Amino acid sequence: MNQPIFSPARLSLARRRRKLTKKALAELLDVDQKTVIRYEHGDVEPPASSMEALSSVLNFPQSFFYGPELDEPMAEAASFRSLSSMSVRDRDAALAAGAFAFMLSDWVHERFTLPAHDLIDCKEGYDPETAARALRQHWGLGERPVQNVVHMLEAKGVRVFSLAENTQAVDAFSMWRRDIPFVFLNTTKTAERSRFDAVHELGHLVLHRHGGPHGGREVEDQANQFASAFLMPEADVRARLPRVGTLGEIVAAKKRWRVSVAALNYRLHKLGITTDWQYRTFCIQIMQNYKQAEPEGIDRELSVVWDKVLTQLREDDITPSKLADKLGLPVFEVENLLFRLTNMQPIEGGGAGGSKSRAHLSVV
Repeated sequence: MNQPIFSPARLSLARRRRKLTKKALAELLDVDQKTVIRYEHGDVEPPASSMEALSSVLNFPQSFFYGPELDEPMAEAASFRSLSSMSVRDRDAALAAGAFAFMLSDWVHERFTLPAHDLIDCKEGYDPETAARALRQHWGLGERPVQNVVHMLEAKGVRVFSLAENTQAVDAFSMWRRDIPFVFLNTTKTAERSRFDAVHELGHLVLHRHGGPHGGREVEDQANQFASAFLMPEADVRARLPRVGTLGEIVAAKKRWRVSVAALNYRLHKLGITTDWQYRTFCIQIMQNYKQAEPEGIDRELSVVWDKVLTQLREDDITPSKLADKLGLPVFEVENLLFRLTNMQPIEGGGAGGSKSRAHLSVV
């Protein structure tokens, strides 16, 4: 039987996932920084004692460090927001989580048939508003509000994962991989913010698929415009709110589109329903009255696909820890990617919360 081969790339990935520099890792291991560099360059394989230390310090099972090189998202292929305020460590840690999501996605694809993507390509001739209307028409949504964005994305072939990044710098990001669209959501945000983030990333997927999304503030504004138009269609907003006199009217109306009061305030201003003075006044009132809270908050949207996958795996006696063992990952990394999007308990024998969906899922 062939001996497992140590992977320098996996060591580097684990280090970056823990937001450690080579120097910081060397200090934790009580070795010279050059030793860590040699490990990551593949010049020398860590001895057994060092592998135990690496596993302990980085909180990865030793099996993770042996195996084929992982497909890691490239920074230039991912749509990151707040790049100016995001540290390299935060970005690299989020990308490392993306690599684990790819590995998990590949494992699931070998056992289940998930929906193929049904996104349109709006690279040319589409402004964000037009692209939003075109995609709504393509999906037969008309002007009605989207009740559950996560369910909609999954039904249209987008793979949605959660991020457990405890930082305001990482909102969400998205990318294409092997003709499969991926969206990663920071699930520490409000439910309304997560909905908007998800559709913002959908905007990147349909508007900026070719050549990457790196265009600075312009492409972020385009994705925001797309999300605003997609979640709050102009005709529906004008029919429901032809005029606005108080912030209370906006708070009451936002429940229809399941968006934040700030997002609806912005949309009303962009559509010319409110004046510049009204918009600024409402912005001040929102900050004074609610600060970072969200009035009339909605429940967080959960995944149907991952709920079904995990339910089937548990019926096959594949618990979260067994799944993590198969992937060579710490169980909490799997839980962070999936369980923040499901009702299932991230513990052995946890129960599942039922949730119906039209998204197709079958065991191969």
